[in-house]
Amino acid sequence: MKKLLCTLSLLLFLISLGCTKHEVETRSQVEVAPVEVKPIHITIDVNIRVDKALDDFFSDIDESAKELK
Repeated sequence: MKKLLCTLSLLLFLISLGCTKHEVETRSQVEVAPVEVKPIHITIDVNIRVDKALDDFFSDIDESAKELK
């Protein structure tokens, strides 16, 4: 009987906690500094002459490979 009474009183206590209202008010203040955006300069060197020369150099190898297939 004592166990039942303790259990019921604990249950009643937990239920009463669920019926109460709890509020926590928090405020945060964040300052955002302005972001400076700078342009990016990219230099690309394309060697088309070398690419064409390599294509011409290996063209006979490519043709012979096609003939073998």
